[in-house]
This record gives sequence, C-alpha cells and structure tokens, in this order.
Amino acid sequence: MWGKTAVVGAYEHPTRFAPDKTAFQLHAESARGALEDAGLTVQDVDGFFTSGVGPIGILSLAGHLNLRPSYVDSQAIGGSSFVSHSFHAAAAIAAGLCNVALVTYGSTAASERFAIGTGTGGFVVEPPDSFEAPFGPTIVGSYALVARRHMHEYGTTGEQLAEIAVTMRRHAGLNPRAKYREPITVEDVLASRMISSPLHLLDCCVISDGGGALVLTSVERARDLRRPPVVILGAAEALRHAEIGTRDLLDVAARQSGPLALARAGVRHADIDLALIYDSYTITVLATLEALGFCAAGEGGAFCADGRIGLGGALPVNPDGGGLSSNHPGMRGIFLVVEATRQLRDECGPRQVKDATLALVHGTGGMLGQRHSGVTLILGRV
Repeated sequence: MWGKTAVVGAYEHPTRFAPDKTAFQLHAESARGALEDAGLTVQDVDGFFTSGVGPIGILSLAGHLNLRPSYVDSQAIGGSSFVSHSFHAAAAIAAGLCNVALVTYGSTAASERFAIGTGTGGFVVEPPDSFEAPFGPTIVGSYALVARRHMHEYGTTGEQLAEIAVTMRRHAGLNPRAKYREPITVEDVLASRMISSPLHLLDCCVISDGGGALVLTSVERARDLRRPPVVILGAAEALRHAEIGTRDLLDVAARQSGPLALARAGVRHADIDLALIYDSYTITVLATLEALGFCAAGEGGAFCADGRIGLGGALPVNPDGGGLSSNHPGMRGIFLVVEATRQLRDECGPRQVKDATLALVHGTGGMLGQRHSGVTLILGRV
C-alpha cells in the first residue's frame, strides 16, 4: 500500500479563539477548506474519519456535514488520533474500501475554558484507574515525572528543555496565524511560573480553539486534482502502558512505531528533511526524538541545542510553531499532517524548509509515563 495513496487537500482553520462558533462549525468550515484545496466536493467523499466528538458523535457529525460514507473510523487514541486516521485512510483506500477519505477536527477548548493538561478528569472510568486515581495524577504531572526521570538518568537540564520552547516560538514568529509570536528566551522560560516541577508555564502547550481537515485519495486519482499529491510512504502505530506494574517512565511508543514506519517507507533518518513532532510539552519533543532514533537515549538535550531543530538546522522541527506557540485545541495531531503537507508543497513562505521532499510526522496521544499512543507517518513529495 505504501506510495499508492496521498494527501490531496489540507486546511488549518485560522481561528485561535472562536466563542461565536461550535466545534461542529469548525469541523464543517475545515472540511470545506480541505475539499476546496483538493478541488473536490462533499459528494466525492465516501470515507469519513474523526475523533473527539464522543462515543457515537461521528453519527451526528456525519449528519451535520451531510455525508453518507461507506467507510468510517472514529478511533480515539488521544492527540495522535488524526495521524492514525491518515494511516488508516491510506490502508482503506489501498484496499478498495473507499476512494476519497475526509479527516476532520474541531474544538472550542479555549472559549469553553477547558483546562487541557491539568486536573484529574476522566481518569476514574476503567479498572486500571483504580491503581492510579487515588494518587491524583494529572496530565502535566505525568509529563513532569518523565522530565524529572530524564534529568535523573541523563543529567538533562531545564535550560535544554527551555531551548525547545524558544525554538518553537522563533518559528511561530514566522507564522501569522500563531497564537503567540513574540520572541522568548531561555531565561523567560525558566522564569515563568512552575506548573509541575520541572515544567514551567512556557514548557507547556498553549490552549486554543481550532480546526483542521485532510482529504486523501489514491495517487492515480490525485493526478487529476488541483494540488500536487503528498504521498504516504510509510506509517506505524504503537501503544504503551504500565505493563502490570513494570513501568518505565522513559519507554515511549515512538520507539516501536518510528523504526517500523521508516522501514516501511524504505528511508533512513538522514533522508528526513523536517519533522513534525507532537509538542504538548518540551519533554515530549526531546523524548520523542530520542525514541524515534534521531539521537541516542540521553542525548536529546544536546541534540535540540545549537539550532539543530530550528529552521536552517539539520532537522527543522515544527516550523509552524507547534503546540507550544501556534495552537493546541486539545488534540493537535491533524495540524502536524497539515503542516507537513504544506511544507512538502512548498507553500509556507518565510517558514518554508528549503527543498523539503521527505517529512516525518509523529503524533502522541494520552500521557507519556502512563498510557499513551504513538503514530509515525512518512510523507513524501513526488
């Protein structure tokens, strides 16, 4: 199936705060944008993929969009769900189960004052929660445990984590839609208030409203469409959990999905021109790059320093500013695929990675250090 399907439409809703809209409106407006980008209409869609709309919310959303799909997927594995949907859509198209797949996302988290990453909501719903909920875990607390363990094992410093936030903000300064664009320094990050030690406020993703959509079809069908296709060359997904008590805080799902996706695409780390990495927190970027194999365990701090992950560096990461500065409506995976697609189509203006032909996308869902998912996608320009 690799190399036979492509992203042909991509749209990121420009809003970062939309109290006048519903989440379904953001889904609909994003779907319209992606279909217009592809040169297709809603009547062409026969595969529908979404998440974050409740257990059977895809039924209502299909009605809202007036879709009558013959293939649907509402898998929910956290923020990586939409990267997974792109993978699953490629498989469905290659298997002949649908011809044109639409992936949509919409959220009004900021205007609803939803506290992404804090609080304990939703943790006492399944049997394994009985062993965790009494201790009051939070999402940011779980990531903080990973960061603290990394510091203990490898001597990673707060300054090295802060450098990641500074780089993302520098990229956001080139993105007119980014929520926060003003430059910050390592000192600013370290001086921002502590959220969960050792993570400061500026180590954490922003909270925004937002929406996005993708359209995928076969490479053969893509030849007649408006935009150059961005081909899915490889993908893989994985889960991590507490393994009945033998928990390793630094065991990240990317360690399984990354090498498999690269092997399926037949490419090496050195071939990748840019990476779109889920950046819920600065430690997420550092731990994911290590797990994907771009550097050895314990070397992530040094790897992210000295401009290596900045525009013009050896491996530019999140040229749009990522979740740390551009947008994070709660589940950011779709924006990773949108930005990778636009970069490979050479559409990103001042933040464009020069001569980009191969992009690695990695989405993380759930909580590092506890239960989480990882999905890696390799995209290429033809």
